[in-house]
Amino acid sequence: MNSGRILAIFQKDYKEFMRNMMLFTSVLIPIILALFFSRVGVSAGADMPNEIVTIMVGVVFSAVLFSSMMTMMAEENEKDTLRGLLQSPATIIDIIIGKSMVVSLMTVISLVASMFVMNVEGFWTIENSGGLLLLGIFFLNLGIGIGLIVKSVATTSVYLIPVMFIFGFTPYIEMIITDEDHIVRVVAEYLPLYQNYFILNGEGDLSRFLILAAWAAVSFVVVIWAFSMKKKDE
Repeated sequence: MNSGRILAIFQKDYKEFMRNMMLFTSVLIPIILALFFSRVGVSAGADMPNEIVTIMVGVVFSAVLFSSMMTMMAEENEKDTLRGLLQSPATIIDIIIGKSMVVSLMTVISLVASMFVMNVEGFWTIENSGGLLLLGIFFLNLGIGIGLIVKSVATTSVYLIPVMFIFGFTPYIEMIITDEDHIVRVVAEYLPLYQNYFILNGEGDLSRFLILAAWAAVSFVVVIWAFSMKKKDE
């Protein structure tokens, strides 16, 4: 791992991110949605419901962190430039860290701006920040893994939609299925975003962080699997 190469990759991808309207727009979408919620979703003087706050977190992490990382990796695959990068002095770790720094920066900007627009109080606690970190690792690794196996940017939408609905909009399940004992509701409560919802509600016992850590570990397995598939293709 070389800090100079990582910085060079970061600077290159940052400029490309800002020029790519699809990627740049993804940062703005959660902020616009947050503005919508702040104007029509809550009556004057009322606090933003934690369900809405958690959904906004899911939107940011799926639409910005996951989607951007997947798109950037897929773009390298489509242009066949990833092979060239791997043959350069930069290692795959340098490449991934450099790209991850770009999408992580954009994710933080989008998340902070969204929470500010919605005027969410008590969001940046140590417990919630720890949960967000684990959630971010999950979405980032998922983006890297899927980005390595897709052949073109156009095919990323095939993966983006189900990931957003399953992992990004999880609390919406309560609006569709009202029975708390329904099997879908029971299973959904073990998904990563729900753990952040519980933590935000002050129910962040150790089990919530262990579940998030388990999902983060699963995402690392996805990355390792994607690397093995990539090597077979080559």
